[in-house]
Amino acid sequence: MGGIFDRSSRNPRPVLHPISGVKICEFEYNPAVLTGASCHQTSLPIPFTTYRVPDFMDDFIRAVSEMIDEHWVKFVTAGAFTALGWLIARRRAARDWKKREFFDRINFSLNSIRDGTLRIRTLSEKSCSDVFLNKVATDQLIRLAQQTTAEDPIVPIPQQDCWYYLNAVLNELSEQFAIGLIQRDVGHPVLAAEYVICMTNECDGEVRTRKVRAMVIRRDLLTNLPAEFPEFESPNHRIRWKTLQQLQTAYKSTPWKFLTVELTV
Repeated sequence: MGGIFDRSSRNPRPVLHPISGVKICEFEYNPAVLTGASCHQTSLPIPFTTYRVPDFMDDFIRAVSEMIDEHWVKFVTAGAFTALGWLIARRRAARDWKKREFFDRINFSLNSIRDGTLRIRTLSEKSCSDVFLNKVATDQLIRLAQQTTAEDPIVPIPQQDCWYYLNAVLNELSEQFAIGLIQRDVGHPVLAAEYVICMTNECDGEVRTRKVRAMVIRRDLLTNLPAEFPEFESPNHRIRWKTLQQLQTAYKSTPWKFLTVELTV
């Protein structure tokens, strides 16, 4: 006994889809009727009903085709500009690597003298955009950093803008040493000292890499540098000693290029 539709009533006819060209099938079914408690195929000449297998890709393909037809110029233009921007950025990166210039980075450099030896240590290094949080400010700093000379390594930031740059550096340093402030606030013994910060870009020929450096040095050390040369951990550190001497002179004549911060540990 057959079901509601008897298999013998199916007549597949392969046809081509009018848009995609994919071969599909149409089926014709001979409807059955229920008689009593079972199903029987009727012997009456009931017309065949045609059911088409739905293709859910029709609307999608049509929409994509229409979008491409209407906006292909925009797509090509956007792709061309994207490729051009990628090539320019890659070429700039290759040039900076060859010249060892990384002006989009800022290095927090601690300078101290221990046992007669100049010691240079990196406190941290970040992207300039992570410190100054403004593209215009970052671009201006990078542009000004490229104007320093071997005789004047201080970044020539205009006086009206200098405090904002230095304060951003101060905030970054304060965050690194925040635990010391909390310990002191709750009564724990801590060590504290005043440090001076200044924005530089050393460009002497012996400097291995050029980048923006936030010089960090104890205020009492900067104002009382020893007259004699200290020992150096590396021959290249002679350039740093020269920079510190230049900072000492500038601190007396242009103190607005510096900012004082108290660090606690």
